[in-house]
Amino acid sequence: MMPALVGAGGFAAVLLLMLVRVPVAVAMGVVGGVGFLFLQGWDGLAYVMGSSPFESVFPYSLSVVPLFVMMGVFASYAGLSRQLYDVAYAFLGHYRGGLALATVGACAGFGAICGSALATAATMCRVALPEMRRHGYADSLAAASIAAGGTLGILIPPSIILLIYALLTEQSLGKLFIAALLPGMLGTVLYMAAITITTRLNPRLGPAGDRMNWNARLRVMRGVWPVMLLFLLVIGGMYIGVFSPNEAASVGAVGALLFALVGRTMGWDRFKASLLEAASTSGMIFLILIGAGLFNFFFETTSVPQYLIGIVKELHLGPVGFLILLSLFYLVLGCLMDDLAMILLTLPLVFPVTRALGIDPIWFGIYIVTIVEVGLITPPVGMNLFIIQGVGQIKLQTVIRGILPFVLADMVRIGLLIAVPQIALFLPAFMD
Repeated sequence: MMPALVGAGGFAAVLLLMLVRVPVAVAMGVVGGVGFLFLQGWDGLAYVMGSSPFESVFPYSLSVVPLFVMMGVFASYAGLSRQLYDVAYAFLGHYRGGLALATVGACAGFGAICGSALATAATMCRVALPEMRRHGYADSLAAASIAAGGTLGILIPPSIILLIYALLTEQSLGKLFIAALLPGMLGTVLYMAAITITTRLNPRLGPAGDRMNWNARLRVMRGVWPVMLLFLLVIGGMYIGVFSPNEAASVGAVGALLFALVGRTMGWDRFKASLLEAASTSGMIFLILIGAGLFNFFFETTSVPQYLIGIVKELHLGPVGFLILLSLFYLVLGCLMDDLAMILLTLPLVFPVTRALGIDPIWFGIYIVTIVEVGLITPPVGMNLFIIQGVGQIKLQTVIRGILPFVLADMVRIGLLIAVPQIALFLPAFMD
């Protein structure tokens, strides 16, 4: 029982360090090292420190990380977010709440080339918020639609969070990306439904704009074909087996750079800045993987997952009961930390339990990322709420006031994922 108590204490210590803003990589690495020293002594710690960091970053599969990061950075510098928003507005702007609908649609499109919820929210806030204010939208609806739409960036592939989940659980990255397509589309539709219902109940929140004719729509669409081509090349290539994930990431990174160069949005200074941004982001992810590796070594030694499996079996919760309980746990964590921290901290704890309960690991990857999405917009301190507050210079209370319909839409999505697992598993089944 002693190792399990040490493991529980280590979990609490990491959580406490994160709450006082210690970087997640440092928190997990320090607790993992100290915990292993306590359990195995100096010899055990020396072995772990000599092997775990290397084993965490040497696999060839990790080469996909900087490539997908570069793809997102180059796409952002190419100005594709603005073009996506313009296309979505051309088709949806004339509806009541149309600009908010366009924002969610553009977030989904940008998420397909960015892979980060916080980056998607921050980028689309700069693009969409001024337009919605200019057309008389309430700040509550405008801010909430950007915050919620931004969460799609971590689900719609290529997703950095799904990439890390695949690496930590040794699952197929290609299957995870394909599995995320239908749930991502479902989330987009449900967010749009939330906007439609909200603006029908209170039309003053999002007045309708002018309708564009088809000639104008076709002109706008010419600027968005690079996004569609990139998505088809990267995701379609993996789905039909033309590319491995590493090759698909290479194609995506080179393609995004070429589009930026052809569009003349990538000068030498911006190219250097984009490489520095990609390098710093990739370095941060690798450092996190090293910290997570140390913590996982320690946590596996404590046998906490085995104790948790025993408790779940004794309570006879079953898969559905466990998932509902897990959903509540993640909603609480979402009020305390960001998406990556939640995944890294809890995966060593919950993943062995899901395997023992017979839950499909591909489906669980989609489920856990969806739950993390909800945590990012759960009041009072969901991370995306703070992003919109800071970038858009909006009071946090205003953002919170508009977010409830989107949280309810996510509750529906979680219920549908649990009730109909094929939403996530239908497309990957064709890859076997």
